[in-house]
Amino acid sequence: MNTSLTLRRPDDWHLHLRDGAMLAAVAPYSADFGRAIIMPNLVPPVVTGDQARAYRDRIRAALPSGAALQPLMTLYLTETTDPADVVAAHAAGVIAAVKLYPAGATTNSASGVTDFDRVRPVLEAMAEAGIPLCVHGEVTDPAVDIFDREAVFIDRVLDPVRRATPGLRVVMEHITTSDGVAYVTENASNMGGTITTHHLVINRNAILAGGIRPHYYCLPVAKRETHRLALRKAATSGQGPFFLGTDSAPHSDRAKLAPCGCAGCFTAPNTVSILAQVFEEDGALDRLEAFISLNGPAFYRMAPNEDRIRLTRHDSAVSYPTEIAAGDETVTVFDPGFPLFWTSEPA
Repeated sequence: MNTSLTLRRPDDWHLHLRDGAMLAAVAPYSADFGRAIIMPNLVPPVVTGDQARAYRDRIRAALPSGAALQPLMTLYLTETTDPADVVAAHAAGVIAAVKLYPAGATTNSASGVTDFDRVRPVLEAMAEAGIPLCVHGEVTDPAVDIFDREAVFIDRVLDPVRRATPGLRVVMEHITTSDGVAYVTENASNMGGTITTHHLVINRNAILAGGIRPHYYCLPVAKRETHRLALRKAATSGQGPFFLGTDSAPHSDRAKLAPCGCAGCFTAPNTVSILAQVFEEDGALDRLEAFISLNGPAFYRMAPNEDRIRLTRHDSAVSYPTEIAAGDETVTVFDPGFPLFWTSEPA
């Protein structure tokens, strides 16, 4: 016997849509979300208000007719970012946040920040204007083990930046450790933390045990099982600081299956179904709406979506695409490693 659940339409507070043929291929799979914070790490990156406006237009053109998705744009913070341009773009409704990439931390982050003193004027202007800073929370020091880079980032970068800029509102994106969970919880008055779908499902064994599985490789890299369980506890708690940011990050299979493969998991086609399964397993379906539909808008000082979706649990497993075409390339869809029984549709 099928069961159903009606929720406010969810939002995605961390999404990669890329550009060109890839944008055209992947955008429809996020079309049923209400809003999405769009990452600016294109080549070249989106660093000005005018560039954000132009990228938003390309996204809207790639969405199917009648799509619910409202793209919320971000600017890529560099050491030459103009504070006045950031404030003006936010005041005009062009951007919703600014994204901080430590230089070299992840895909297309070479233009990121090395000297944090040089971006202090931007951060101070953002604090005064109430503009959130979204951070990729990893150090890039090669002396720091890749599995420790999030915890070290909190101590070396994030906490000093926040102390130097009182009032700055920060989203620690795609947290992967119990350290990240604890830090966001302790600073919830002006911090949020996004959690991805895939980090709720996989730990580092999924990438390495029994053979290398490139389609589970992402940055920040998945950590120990104890950290995954801490993320699940945070996500399913219903607590306000934690909300969904899928970090759905499509790469062509050619780029993933390479001697130096790209980091990212493409979860957009099945993310809501996976989340329903995770929350059902943890006895927390009554808190799913908080995680995917309520906590994010509250942090960004926006109203929740008024329209609803209906989640239906089927008696037998449902199917989703295992790969999609993007121009002449293919993109593999994230496989959670277990059957899925939930589907979603407008209520």
